[in-house]
Amino acid sequence: MDNHVFAAVILAALLHAGWNSVVKVGLDRVSTILLLAIAQAAIAACALPFVARPAAASLPMIAAAAALHAGYKLFLIEAYARADLSQAYPLARGAAPIFVTVISVLFLDASFAPSAFVAIGAISAGILLMAAKGSTSGRMDAHALFFALGTAGFTASYTLVDGLGARVADTPSGFVLWMVIGDAALLTAFIAVRHGRSAFVALRPAWKSGVAAGAMSLGSYWIAVWAFTQAPIALVAALRESSILFAALIAAFVLREPVSRWRWISAACIACGLALMKA
Repeated sequence: MDNHVFAAVILAALLHAGWNSVVKVGLDRVSTILLLAIAQAAIAACALPFVARPAAASLPMIAAAAALHAGYKLFLIEAYARADLSQAYPLARGAAPIFVTVISVLFLDASFAPSAFVAIGAISAGILLMAAKGSTSGRMDAHALFFALGTAGFTASYTLVDGLGARVADTPSGFVLWMVIGDAALLTAFIAVRHGRSAFVALRPAWKSGVAAGAMSLGSYWIAVWAFTQAPIALVAALRESSILFAALIAAFVLREPVSRWRWISAACIACGLALMKA
């Protein structure tokens, strides 16, 4: 992976960790995800006139990506409702690079150096260790595990569709912006039917934090999709999950939250994976 691509994905990971910190606005999970999606779509709509239109051949992939992103968010909400965030989120994110790597090798004829496999494994192992040992709430029950792994499946699926779709679109920016708007439309429609006005009324007091988080989230995703066109999708997918490492550092040194020994061990595994990926 070229140095500028590596640096860009690290920046995307920092932005991802940043919006997760900023989005602590006191809303319930449904309203938080909804606020984030609407903020992203509003920013994307403003940026649309300044980017190229994606190729017509990519439109089905944009629609598929929007549906997968919406499904990811809905499964993540259900996982959060059944398990501690420190378990559900790392499991949902940590398993995804493994899925992407296996699919890339088996079906996309991708090949990697041995060090790349070790790097992907180290990053994923660190994240999964955080899921297993990062919470004091005990083991996840079967329903929570189902939704967390289902979220990982959606993450792996949209990662592959994003990467392939951006290449077909001939414009990562156009792909990203149209996908974000489609994702927000699907998610908003579903939540409106499922939860009614109450989910929307709660958004008004938190809109400033929502815009800040939405901008960072969109920037993180935009960089990642561009990187998919510059480097192997599996490597980028694993590298951007280093956001878990940065989130732990933010929690410890900025938010002054207690960080357990296991979380530091997990962070060390992720850091080793990053070093191997750049070696």
